[in-house]
Formats: sequence, C-alpha cells, structure tokens
Amino acid sequence: MLQTNQDAPVFSGVNQAGETVALSDFSGKQNVLLYFYPKDDTPGCTIEANDFTSLVAEFASANTQVIGVSKDDCASHQAFINKFGLKIDLLADTDGSLCEAYGVWQLKEKNGVSKMGIVRSTFIIDQTGKLAYVEYAVKPDGHAQAMLEKVQKL
Repeated sequence: MLQTNQDAPVFSGVNQAGETVALSDFSGKQNVLLYFYPKDDTPGCTIEANDFTSLVAEFASANTQVIGVSKDDCASHQAFINKFGLKIDLLADTDGSLCEAYGVWQLKEKNGVSKMGIVRSTFIIDQTGKLAYVEYAVKPDGHAQAMLEKVQKL
C-alpha cells in the first residue's frame, strides 16, 4: 500500500467525455484529490460523489482538482454525472491498471463472501507529485469535508 511522502504513481486515463486526463496535467499547477470508489450509482458511491460535487468550489479555492476513479466505462460515468449533476471528472479504469498502481484492488469480504474489488480510498497529490495524504478503507459519510480540510492545509 502507498504511504504519505512517496511519489504518486503516474496516471493517465480517460474521463466521462472521452478526454485524456493525466497527473502531469496538474504538475506545478494544482493539487489532485484522486479518489477510488467501487461502482457508479450505488449508495455509498453516490453519497461520496455528491459530497465532493457540493464542495467543488471550495476545493478549487484550495487549488485542488477532484477526480474520481472506478472500473466503470465512460458511458456509465457520463450517465452517473447526468443523473446527479456531478461537477467532478470520473476516470474509467476499465483495465484496472490505475487501481493496481494505487493498491486499491484488494480482496474484500461481504456477507461471508470474499472477492476482489475496489477498496474505497483517497489520495491527495501535491503539485510536486508527492502523496500528501493517503487513506484506504474510506467511509463515504463526511469524507469530502474531511478531505477539504486536509487540502486547505497544504
């Protein structure tokens, strides 16, 4: 698992509009809050996406771009954005390479059944490409506000 002060794994992915978004796009310009979530339009993931959207102006004021990542495809992301009026980019990690690089693709257990899946996790990457904050096994309620407080201190 990744730790604070490590170099963030370099990423490049396609967002809901089919545009490529890369970590290098923000180097020297903005911090990046990269959050991984299991699936579009599911209860916890919707709470998290709506909370980040409601605070998007505050994140912008803190010079931070919020980007969500799941293994859903671009069309699913666009439908999720349209349904809830989300104001954040969502990257489609359909091959799972970004999930692997950030160590969020893990064995999970639910109702006694073990299977591989995305562990809800958040990474704050500073303008130099270093991990300023790392959290695995995130709970969605109140998470966006807690992350805003972290980026405001960068």
